[in-house]
Amino acid sequence: MHHTPPPVHLPHQRGPLHDLPDTPEAYDAVLADVAEQALARITPEGNLEHPDCVDDIGDTSLGVTSLLGLAYQRSKDPRLPEAVLSSLRFHLRERVYTDDNPGYPNLRVRNSGLPYARYTLEAGAHPIGDWPSTVWALLQLVNVVETASSLIDDETRHELIQLGHGYWRWLTEATFFNPQEAGNQAIGCVVGGLMLARQLPARDGDTVRERALRLYEEKIRAHRVRDRGALLPPEHGGAYDNNYGPISLSFLAQAHLVSGEDMFAEDGDTLARYLDARLTTGGFDNGGPRYSEQHSGFESVLGLRYFSRRVGSDLGRYRGDTRWGRHAVKADGGVDGHFAWMLIWQILHSTRWHREPSTAAARHQLRAGTVSVAFDDRMTPAVVEAGGTYYLPAAVNRQHGFGPVTDGFLLCRPMGEVRVRDLSADGLKAKLVTKPVVGRDHVLRHIRSLYVTDGTHLWLTVAVERLPGMPYLLAGLPYAADDGDRVRRVAAGEVTAAGELRLTHPESERTDHFDARSETTQELAAFALAADPRGYGNPDQGWRHLVASTALEVDPAPGGPEDLHVFAVRYGPEGPFSPEFELGTQGLTVRTEAFTAVIGEPAGNADGEPELTLHR
Repeated sequence: MHHTPPPVHLPHQRGPLHDLPDTPEAYDAVLADVAEQALARITPEGNLEHPDCVDDIGDTSLGVTSLLGLAYQRSKDPRLPEAVLSSLRFHLRERVYTDDNPGYPNLRVRNSGLPYARYTLEAGAHPIGDWPSTVWALLQLVNVVETASSLIDDETRHELIQLGHGYWRWLTEATFFNPQEAGNQAIGCVVGGLMLARQLPARDGDTVRERALRLYEEKIRAHRVRDRGALLPPEHGGAYDNNYGPISLSFLAQAHLVSGEDMFAEDGDTLARYLDARLTTGGFDNGGPRYSEQHSGFESVLGLRYFSRRVGSDLGRYRGDTRWGRHAVKADGGVDGHFAWMLIWQILHSTRWHREPSTAAARHQLRAGTVSVAFDDRMTPAVVEAGGTYYLPAAVNRQHGFGPVTDGFLLCRPMGEVRVRDLSADGLKAKLVTKPVVGRDHVLRHIRSLYVTDGTHLWLTVAVERLPGMPYLLAGLPYAADDGDRVRRVAAGEVTAAGELRLTHPESERTDHFDARSETTQELAAFALAADPRGYGNPDQGWRHLVASTALEVDPAPGGPEDLHVFAVRYGPEGPFSPEFELGTQGLTVRTEAFTAVIGEPAGNADGEPELTLHR
């Protein structure tokens, strides 16, 4: 027996990241807090690791050291120099490994003697994470050299630079490059090389810089994956991950700031516009090959802030995990140095947020006011937002999407070119999507989906050649809603339809049936269906195994033309809704309480493009 769940929040999607104070005074307060925690924690040996730290450990003490160096630059706190030097000696003595880690599978050269950082300290315990841990250690090291320069003598500085050069050589010579196929790690490695190059003697520095740029071009840029019309750095085997994608954006920002190379800015612009299109007005996003709903916090700020200015859109609406609003933390809230370099860059590069939405039409998004639709590669809604509720594609008979259903078959997968027409008129924004589809009867039909918004409501009108049986429109899975500074799970939303409207739920409680009234999240349900363990399995692939879900079902609108099935839905605040339809020589006329639209014939104009007129 299902029940209405108590308020269950998505744990990692909280406040928009641009709401975090980003003044110099705010950052000084952050650094002062880090300093107090570090001074209370530091061991006689100089260790600054959190007591609960087990994995991601090889770089964390060094990360806190770099933050103390920056804190000293800004405050001149006399307690900090000794802590910096003591913790540096600890890292050099206890956290640099040169013997191969037993079981590490990605070596190209055995017994190289080159230094690396371990993911976990015990030999052979979990060596797979040593490559990103060494990238992180390289980034922490170059930041220490820069932030603590006034505290380090020439001999120690030389030792650190040589260690950094060793880390770089281990990453790029002794091992395969980017063995986890993780774009954020790979771009981070390139950034580490670019920053290290500035510290090395000219000849070595030029060699490292050239190698870093070549790795980016040949190992990252040449292997980008296309999604929604954009070429993106691949992340754990997929095109984009909503936790790691914004981290990659921060790495691209730093790479451009450090190197001045246009390719980093160009690729960052592409990723930023892609993220802008997939992100709802309220900042909700889900999906990815590593995580579905885990969002990064401060690690995203640099990239979102830098590229929000470059592309002219409010990327800071991205809902991050604000428990990591300033730096990485453990369960007790204590500072962890794992991502310290990103906090340092965020503080030092003070580009201001661009807070206005872009006014340019984007193929894969419709957005106005508090309404947005993010479209997937097939121009089927990936997320609909209206009235504060987020709707995901529903599932029926292992088919996912928004669209007409007949005889258990969902008509939303295109069989041919999908054409799109954007239009703005009289304070309204509209998108017409014309999609050829084939059903079980092998008949080619043309679905015309018109999305219209006034910034408060979203009207969806779907017209298709008459369908056999008793068709209905699959109109989404109500999933989440804004709840102040949190995103809350829901099982219903404000939706009105011209035909009969039903909210159905799966009768089965199998793991491949998702009931929105349950307390589980989409991410956990997706991991349960993935082939590999949580954290390694691909939740996007897992979710595709979903057989059925909670779904809004809408019957055909009464009064539609004889040769068409027309479905009409309005998302958002309730009120009168009695649309009228008329088929004429110009196409299908749709009249609602807010607008009149004429949807042209499926054949389109002389160039085959969709025709649409719209007015209040």
